[in-house]
Amino acid sequence: MNHYETVFILNPVLSEAQIKETVKKFEDFLISKGAEFVSKEDWGLKKLAYPIQNKKSGFYHLFEFKVAGEAIDPFEVEFRRDERVMRYLTVKLDKHAIAWAEKRRKKLNEKA
Repeated sequence: MNHYETVFILNPVLSEAQIKETVKKFEDFLISKGAEFVSKEDWGLKKLAYPIQNKKSGFYHLFEFKVAGEAIDPFEVEFRRDERVMRYLTVKLDKHAIAWAEKRRKKLNEKA
């Protein structure tokens, strides 16, 4: 199992219920592929660096998970099919990125 991190941006015109439904859809998809979640974060509504689909903001979400590599392609196809997703990025984490992510999560937990 490899360690991955996915950040995706949802359309800002969605309601709170639609956002939760979309996030749950992607969580369930990963779980059905045998993924083990390390962390899930809701970064909220953020201003975009440049307009995407004439939108200037979007709802950011981060998933950090472990899964077999062959599950990533179908996962990204689901992102492409869903019109509520404006952008997404999935990155395979190496040992240094994993250590940095753990340090970042620990710092976030101390703030909360």
